[in-house]
Order: sequence, then C-alpha cells, then structure tokens
Amino acid sequence: MEIRYPGTLGVLAILGLATLVAAIATGGSTDLLMARVSADPLAESSPHLVVVERPAGGVGAYSGLGTWVDSYDSDPVYTSGRPSVSPGDTAQMAASGVQTLFMQAARSDDRATGPTTDPWVLAEFLMNAHADGLNVVGWYLPKWSGDNEDLERLVAVHEFEVLGHRFDGLAVDIEWNRGELEEDAEERSRRLLVLSLQLRDSIGAATLGGIVMPPIVTDQINPDFWPNFPWTDLATLYDVWLPMNYWSFRTEEHADPLYYSGENIRLLRQNLQFHEAVVHGIGGIGAESGDVYGADEPLAELDDLALFVRSLSETGAVGGSIYDWATTGNAARERLAGLFAG
Repeated sequence: MEIRYPGTLGVLAILGLATLVAAIATGGSTDLLMARVSADPLAESSPHLVVVERPAGGVGAYSGLGTWVDSYDSDPVYTSGRPSVSPGDTAQMAASGVQTLFMQAARSDDRATGPTTDPWVLAEFLMNAHADGLNVVGWYLPKWSGDNEDLERLVAVHEFEVLGHRFDGLAVDIEWNRGELEEDAEERSRRLLVLSLQLRDSIGAATLGGIVMPPIVTDQINPDFWPNFPWTDLATLYDVWLPMNYWSFRTEEHADPLYYSGENIRLLRQNLQFHEAVVHGIGGIGAESGDVYGADEPLAELDDLALFVRSLSETGAVGGSIYDWATTGNAARERLAGLFAG
C-alpha cells in the first residue's frame, strides 16, 4: 500500500503484501484493503495488489446525511492513544444512514508531525469508509499564518492517496480569529482571500467546501467576531457552503433549530448575493440520547432533530449533519437516519 504526499516528501511508506497476510491471519476482511489476490497456484504467479480507480465525489459528496470526526476523537497524537472514534466505526455510520464522513485530515499546532494528521489512521478511515459506501470529505482549520503552511496542508489533503482512494471532497474551516490577527480582521480577510485564490488555483475544478460561522452570530450576536467578512469576494471560489448552525449554544429564539438553522442559511445566501448557493447545514452540538461519549457541552435534544431536518428541506439544502459523531448518541443517530430516509 502506498500513501503519497505532494511535492518533495515523495513516497511515505509501502506496506505491501504483508498487510494482506496480516489481515488474513487475524481473521480480518481483505475487502477493507480493496485488494485482490490471484487464485492461480503460487508457483505460477505472485500475489498482487490492485489499485482502485475511484472518481472524486463532486457536490454529491456533500449531499444527504453526514457526520463529523475531528482529531481529538481519532488521531493518536491528540487522544493519548485512546480514540473515541476508530476506522471500524464507519460500518455503524453507514448502518445509521450516513452518506458522508467529514474527517479532520490536517492540523496546525505544535503536535502536528506531518502535512496531514496521522497518515496511517487517515488511510484506514478512508478505505474503511469507501468499503462501507461512504464519501469522505477532508477538512482543515487554517490559522492564517504568514507563510504557505495553510496552503501546503490543504493541498496535502487534496492529494492524499492510498491504493487509488482519495478524499471525495475538500473543505476549509473558516473561523479562526485568535493569535496574532485577533485584533486585525482586515488582515485576516486578506489572508483568507489569498489562501482561497491560491487553493482554487492548486486544485482546479475540484469541489471545495467552505465551513463558515453562522451569519446570525457574525452579523447580529457578535459582530466583532469577524467584522466585514468578505462574503462576496469568496462567493465564486467555493462550491458548497457549510454553516455551523449550533443552536444548542444559543438562548431564546436562537435556540429554536427550525428558526436558527433556516435563518442562517437564508442570511448566508443573502450575504453571498447568491440565492442559489449550495448549502450543507451543520447542526448540534451533538444530540443527547443518554449514551453520548464524553460530552461536556450543551447538546441538542432528540426533539430538535425533526425541526433541524425541516429547516434543511425548507431552504433547499443539499444535505445536513450533526457535529459530531462521538457526541451524537445511538437514539439520535437512529432518529436522524429515519428523518433523512423520509
């Protein structure tokens, strides 16, 4: 198995046929590896891996029911070796009606050891998810560094490949407003626009998602979060918009998922001056059902989910999801599956 990074990093590693042998010896499924072994006698031919050609997902990768996994749930560097979500969970995601896994695929901090998060974990999530019929969108949170770090990490996610498997989409998490530019929203906007232009030039016509703060927050509740956000400058650079409509943090009318999710989508399109903008709405945080792992935040309630899905339908969103998989209990997963199936 070959995992490749762009540029001068070259070939990271080759697992080869030993991976197949290990899978067979432990009773594992070779379907996970998307590989085929020749049935001819070994004296006549050698076992070989077959690379899968899988086309990118386009806008369809953002459609339907999605779920989210971040590094703090999956990457050994951030979980002290005790992840709450593992690659084997993609089977349960698929059984719960999930069509797309949004996977944090790179980070910018002192613990980051390569252009992406742990490449072996990413490879296993990617191949497991594809074997279970899921699309996988890789996402990254830029911190607006003055060098090319953000661009290099995003391109690394875009070009990440294992046995022909690549991410079906790429998304930029546009929300960082701390650090050296905390008081300089104008420079933040400039760097965001430069990064977006460079990224679009690097990935060509590939589908690009923009994960953004909900306009009710940036326009009404906290205008100082990111003053004069450059909506119209970005409108043609992103193909899908993913507003973070987390009503569980809000009070009074903003705690109503039907209003909060729907109004944020309407305001998003208004700010973009593009009323046909493709939207995948994100709700949450999590969804309480008595079996949530490690939740320490105010969670959405089971009865909120029908209203959330209704808001997506009323606004013509192509899909929706609850952030995130680990904090969405089993009863909530079942409820979402039924609502999206309906």
